[in-house]
Amino acid sequence: MSGGQVPVHGGQGPVDRDQDPVDEGRGGVPGDRITLRGLRARGHHGVFEHERRDGQEFVIDAVLWTDTTAAAEADDLAGTADYGALAGRLVAVVTGEPVDLIETLASRLAAACLADPAVHEAEVTVHKPQAPIPFPFDDVAVTIRRGRA
Repeated sequence: MSGGQVPVHGGQGPVDRDQDPVDEGRGGVPGDRITLRGLRARGHHGVFEHERRDGQEFVIDAVLWTDTTAAAEADDLAGTADYGALAGRLVAVVTGEPVDLIETLASRLAAACLADPAVHEAEVTVHKPQAPIPFPFDDVAVTIRRGRA
């Protein structure tokens, strides 16, 4: 693979990070996006004992690719991804079972996004602003993008 391409979960081939995924059911039109940014929750993730013991704040950004056409036409929440319910699922993952790596946490969060049948693809960024780095820094983050298999 070259440049900005990454494999899509489930062996679907590369996706160009610089372009929106294509929703095949819509005749090749890029999918609509719902974005949730800056969701905060305290978790006990990390490889160090003090991270597991004391916990720290994690900040989550999620971008969901979905088709909002039916929801917009009917003005009905049932036709789209419910970002309020999603926020609750994401917080439950962050506050739930600890993991060593934020890569693992990001993968679990993406799976929570894809649990909604309205979501075709999800991009999740996990920010760890209090990462144990002995130098001044603004943020550490991992971003992953997953689609349906």
